[in-house]
Amino acid sequence: MKEIDIVTPVVAKTYEELDSTDRALVEAAKAATAGSYSPYSHFAVGAAILLDNGVTVTGANQENAAYPSGTCAERSACYYAGANYPEARFERIAVAAVGPDGNPTASPTAPCGACRQALLEYEKRAGHNVPVLLAGSSEVYILPSVASLLPIAFSEF
Repeated sequence: MKEIDIVTPVVAKTYEELDSTDRALVEAAKAATAGSYSPYSHFAVGAAILLDNGVTVTGANQENAAYPSGTCAERSACYYAGANYPEARFERIAVAAVGPDGNPTASPTAPCGACRQALLEYEKRAGHNVPVLLAGSSEVYILPSVASLLPIAFSEF
C-alpha cells in the first residue's frame, strides 16, 4: 500500500492585487450573476470565460422546478462558448456568487463536480492549463488550472 497526497495550489489575492485582465474577468462574472434565475436556491452564480480570440462569454445559473433540469453558470458559459466560438480556446475562467441575502458570498464559490468535469473537457481542448479565478467578497482564489479543481478526474486522456 502507498499513500498519495494530492495538493492543490491556491493563491489568494485582493481585488487590488489582480492585473487588469483578471479584474475585468472577475467583474464580468460578478455582473453575470444578474442573469441568474434562481427562485429555489436564491443563490445566484455567474461565470465568465476569456477566449483566445479576446471574447469574454458569460453564463448564469438557471434553475427549474423539474430539478435537475436547470444548469449551472459554469456549464451555461462553457457550452455557449463551445457552440458559438467552436474554434476558440479557453484562456481563463472566473466564477462569482451572490448569496440568498443578496450580497456577494464572503468566501469564493467553487464549481460543482459536474461543472468541474465539463470545464476539464474545454481545458483539454485548449491544450494548456486554464487558470480558474474564484471570487469572494474581499479576495479571489486563483488556481493554476481546471485540473487542479478535479485532480482525479474521469478522462480518456
